Amino acid sequence: MKRNESTLDRGIRAVLAVVSGALGTMTEGWVSWVLYGAAAVLLVTAATGFCGLYALFGIDTCKAAKECEPRS
Repeated sequence: MKRNESTLDRGIRAVLAVVSGALGTMTEGWVSWVLYGAAAVLLVTAATGFCGLYALFGIDTCKAAKECEPRS
């Protein structure tokens, strides 16, 4: 999979994942599970640099060619 997230985008997603996970610990019931799920998705997309919704809609926030090349 080709990366389609910039470093800034990945950093924002990582921060949002931490916030969502923290909020999940402060709530109860189904709300906490939704927040944990959102945190998991955000964390995985931040770690991989690939967002399926971005690919579906043709969005690519990764501007610099060197930044987007796959790692070997």
